[in-house]
Amino acid sequence: MIQVNIHEVKTQLSLLIDGEGEAFIIVKEGKPVAKVVPLSQDIGTKTRGGFLSKKVQIPKEFNTMFQSEIEDMFYGEEKEAAQ
Repeated sequence: MIQVNIHEVKTQLSLLIDGEGEAFIIVKEGKPVAKVVPLSQDIGTKTRGGFLSKKVQIPKEFNTMFQSEIEDMFYGEEKEAAQ
């Protein structure tokens, strides 16, 4: 893996990124400070639950579960007054 001085990164970042898609390490005063790696093609395809996906089932309606109950807790008085 190549090491690139931080000044060179500042001036040639687009060339470094457009290169062969190779990862590189940014060094400052001879010490590594960051590692730049290309994004993989499967970004955004993680399964729900991550490492627990095989052990725990997450329902499809997880993001809207108990929505009406929560809305009642926040807006219950206003909803009743408006009706």
